[in-house]
Amino acid sequence: MEGFPMRQWSIEIWLLDENKQEVSPTVFEKAVYNLHPSFERPKQTFKKPPFKIEEKGWGEFDMTIVLTAAHKGGDHTLEHDLNFQTERYEATHTVTFRNPRPDLVTMLAESGPAGDANGVRGKGDAKKKARKDKNVDMEKLADGLQKLSEDDLLQVVTMIHDNKTDETYTKNDVENGEFHVDLYTLPDTLVKNLWDFTSQKVAL
Repeated sequence: MEGFPMRQWSIEIWLLDENKQEVSPTVFEKAVYNLHPSFERPKQTFKKPPFKIEEKGWGEFDMTIVLTAAHKGGDHTLEHDLNFQTERYEATHTVTFRNPRPDLVTMLAESGPAGDANGVRGKGDAKKKARKDKNVDMEKLADGLQKLSEDDLLQVVTMIHDNKTDETYTKNDVENGEFHVDLYTLPDTLVKNLWDFTSQKVAL
């Protein structure tokens, strides 16, 4: 805009490991930047880490960055405030993965312990997949549970609470109305019951 200085700016996405060191964000397949509508290309997609965008403009604005995780880990939206108060600045965001698949857990573990915040107990838990009922597809079960109605989900939560063992990992986030469970830590009989129940409600 006439009378306003144009500024060159860029943004990169990085993960932080347990020592706060930058790690390549390979757990994400792409990043979509939704810029101010005044830009010639207000929506820009990048598929190579660190998903660097370079632009120029005269004004500050709020944008959203949508990160798509690998191995069907879902979309994660970040809110970012682009400003020119300093030449360089960083914004830290927390991304939570719900019921991540074993391959994604392995990738997450490369940047640090894939602990409770990711809904799993640790790197070795993916190996528990082998001891589960071979007639149960754990990935399909996880997808099916997310498709259940609210009433059906309440029944599932009750089933889990009534039949869990000391090894079962659950997390009840009352504030956000969320219930997390690591399916691989459930007893085999409970997994089978959940499969049968979910199969009756949705297509698996």
